Amino acid sequence: MEMGFDNDLYLKTQSEHIRERIAKFGGKLYLEFGGKLFDDYHASRVLPGFHPDSKIRMLMELGNEAEAIVVINANDIVKNKIRKDIGVGYDLEVLRLVDSFLDRGIQVCGLVITQYTGQAAADKFKSMAESLGLKVYMHYPIEGYPTNIPLIVSDEGYGKNEYVKTTKPLVVVTAPGPGSGKMAVCLSQLYHEHKRGISAGYAKFETFPIWNLPLNHPVNIAYEAATIDLADANMIDPFHLEAYGKTVVNYNRDVEIFPVLNAILENISGTSIYKSPTDMGVNMAGNCIKNDGAVRKAAENEIGRRYFGILVDRREGRCTDDLVFKAELCLKKAGLQPESRAVVRKVREMMKETNRQVVAAEMRDGTIVTGRGSPLLSASSAMIINALKMLAGVDDDIPLISPDVIRSMQKLKVDNLGYKNPRLHIDEMLVALSIVANTDPNAAKAIAKIPELRGCDVHASDIMPDVDSKLYKKLGMYLSCEPEYITKCMFHAN
Repeated sequence: MEMGFDNDLYLKTQSEHIRERIAKFGGKLYLEFGGKLFDDYHASRVLPGFHPDSKIRMLMELGNEAEAIVVINANDIVKNKIRKDIGVGYDLEVLRLVDSFLDRGIQVCGLVITQYTGQAAADKFKSMAESLGLKVYMHYPIEGYPTNIPLIVSDEGYGKNEYVKTTKPLVVVTAPGPGSGKMAVCLSQLYHEHKRGISAGYAKFETFPIWNLPLNHPVNIAYEAATIDLADANMIDPFHLEAYGKTVVNYNRDVEIFPVLNAILENISGTSIYKSPTDMGVNMAGNCIKNDGAVRKAAENEIGRRYFGILVDRREGRCTDDLVFKAELCLKKAGLQPESRAVVRKVREMMKETNRQVVAAEMRDGTIVTGRGSPLLSASSAMIINALKMLAGVDDDIPLISPDVIRSMQKLKVDNLGYKNPRLHIDEMLVALSIVANTDPNAAKAIAKIPELRGCDVHASDIMPDVDSKLYKKLGMYLSCEPEYITKCMFHAN
């Protein structure tokens, strides 16, 4: 897989750009962080070479200049909202964010619970967080928000919110997911700072869409495909075009809120340096793309995976046909078909020849490796063994794990642990392979090649069991599935 993004350049230029923005506001900046701060796997998929933890590494470049505020919406606590990509509730994700900051030497000056109206679940979470040593602050709904500016910018609006005392030049405001109220927290803090005679400003850090790539560049379309459920849409920033005569890309929500947001900033501090929503951003990612062809291919693959992801969601009753239609539009906008990915073509070709589950993976050099389900191994386990053999130069006819060992594990699964499916899943197969590697040089060579699976594109003929889909994530392999179950049962156990 060809690298398309210069991560070192990104860390350098991004931190420099943030320092410049801090200086514009007299030495203090509230930076609203959108997207995933510690594990931005979407960015690493569409910008090959981008490290999932690049954002936090960039903040670490700023040394002792940064601190953080973590935000959670009280209603998300009540709903037990889940971060889908890692399966963690927003409440627990807040604690994970705090730990991640502290582990990297970045102080967390407060946890803000927004939209608080006395929810019992929010009170319980507040007590738990405080017992862990966190300072918790409450922010309240404001009637007529965000258009009732006279009320918002008053002691009965932002003034009622609890003020988080900060001490560093850069205050990062982040949250487990969208809709948390990060922007409102930033603006509330600006109001309180201004009341105290402290000069401070606001900026926004969103990696996508990338403002200085074309509107229909695959990277920007991949962002639309990833946020279909949020109804985000990329568009030309009309305010930037009018102010500077330059065509840049932003997205609908930022463009729609800009006049109101700018009016609030002007009411708080008397003036605003911003002429467009793009002006508010501090994203240098577009300047760090070194191979547009590699980035385009990676983004096109992501658009295809997102399409199949929506089909699976519909099959499992988690979305409606309108989202499928939007996913199809993203494909068409990028000039793609469902079969544009080589792994999809291979799987569909194999499905015509067998009733067994099949999986295909594209290796970094473009080679397609496949696996079929058998009485001993799941199709995923078979594919990964075949891929490791190929990478290690082990002859395909040489078995790495004895069938007798596999049958012994199957007996344990079925007779003692109550599993109905005897075939070894990826994790079980890898455990067996690692044990064999102690005495078998071929198995040892295969195990050593596991890191080379990272970044490989994968497609399966059936919806993947959770146990295997989670292993693909841990291996760093990018999976999509046909929207069909491997059996006709209504309950699908691993």
